[in-house]
Formats: sequence, C-alpha cells, structure tokens
Amino acid sequence: MTLSLFDTHAHLNVDAFSDNVDAVVQRAKENGVTGIMVIGIDVATSRKACDLAALHPGFLFAAVGIQPNSVAESRPDDFSIIQELAGCPGVRAIGETGLDCYWDDTPLEMQHDFFDRHLQLCRDTALPMVIHMRESGKLIAEQLRRQTKVPAGVMHSYTGDLELAVQCLEMGLYISFAGMVTFKKSEELRSVAKAIPEDRLLIETDSPYLSPEPLRGKRPNEPARVEHTLRCIAETRGVAAEYLADVTTENAKRLFQLP
Repeated sequence: MTLSLFDTHAHLNVDAFSDNVDAVVQRAKENGVTGIMVIGIDVATSRKACDLAALHPGFLFAAVGIQPNSVAESRPDDFSIIQELAGCPGVRAIGETGLDCYWDDTPLEMQHDFFDRHLQLCRDTALPMVIHMRESGKLIAEQLRRQTKVPAGVMHSYTGDLELAVQCLEMGLYISFAGMVTFKKSEELRSVAKAIPEDRLLIETDSPYLSPEPLRGKRPNEPARVEHTLRCIAETRGVAAEYLADVTTENAKRLFQLP
C-alpha cells in the first residue's frame, strides 16, 4: 500500500536540484508524498522557494527566512525582503531560523538577534516557525522561554534528548525527525521519537542531506525517500506505517494551516 506522506523540510531550491525539480517532484508523488515544504536559508533560496510553490501550487509550499549560518553574510536590507516574501502565495512558514553552535559562521549574538526577528515575524504573520538546531538546543529553549508568546513551530531534524523535547512540547512545538533517526547507531534518538505524542510528530528528509538507511551516503537525498524515515519510526513505536503516515501528514497540514 502506498503511504500518504508529507516532507516537512526539503531544500529543493539549492543547486543539487537546479536541473531536475520536476523529476524529483514526480518521484515524490509516485512514492506517496502529498506535500513538501521547501525551506529558505537566505534571500535567494527564499525567493526560489516562493517560485517553486507558485509552479507547483498545492504540492510545494514555501518557508522564508535567513538560517543562522547565513546571517553573517546577509545584507542590511535582507530581513526586510524576507518580511515582504512572507506575504507571497504559497508561503506557509517562517524559517529556517534558530541557533547553530557547531559552525562558527555567525557570531552567536547575531544569531540570537535574527532568531528574535523571525519569532516576531511569526507573530506578525500568524505563520509557524521552522527552527534549526545544531548543538544549541538548550540555548534555543532559553530564548523561547524569554518570549512574550512562542509561535507555533517545529524543531526540525531533531537531535536532542528527551528532556529537551519535553520542554519544546510544553511550549507547543512539534518535533520532526530526518534520516538520522534511521542510522544504526541512533538508538537514543529513536527512543526519543518513540516518546513524542503522536499529534506532535513530523517527518522530513532535509534534502539533499541526511539520506536515510538503507540509502545512507547516497546523495542527493530527495523527498521520495521520506518513507524510510516514516517506516523506521513506525516500527520503533509499534504501529502500522499506514497509520503513522496518515497521522504525520495531518499534523503537517495542521501546523502549516493547509486545507
């Protein structure tokens, strides 16, 4: 049986897909994918996400934002452009935003500033946020707790522990898992995926990165492969893949306010 799937995080707007987006979209549809969120990491990719959403309405949706590792290279007027793009048809989220303590491309103070800007844009537009976390979960939780209101959103490609996940859930966030949850040495991450309430669970590919088992290392990753992540989590949770696919797809539609 073909599963009903929603890839909540894919970068179809990068060079790896510059010549074959239509083919990638077709393969996704053939593998049961009913929708894909295309994520911006800077002005150029955010514009491209909007363009792709316009070319594939009702199937591709856009998130616009400046990812923490892109902040230092942004120009003074770039965030105002993101604010304008947030009003484009097909834009259903703000991001990706958040914090990154693995790379040192952007000073942490600048990352915090831009994270706050994106959070305010979510409040202004009533759109959910897509949060990037890399070795920064504790700092993200602390910054969210300082907000007057935490917008709806998703912790994308979750790699934290259960304690952090519970904190995020208490703030109303969804938790999304990418291909890493399928890796042989990811027992702890699978245990976290098992514990997430089913109405807050999402799946993604983070294409073109993080190809899941049994395709690990084979790039580019693409949305058609999100089924492997779904089946791994379903097995971990002891439920039918068809059931969990329907649940995570409905979760995505609810978060991104889709029909």
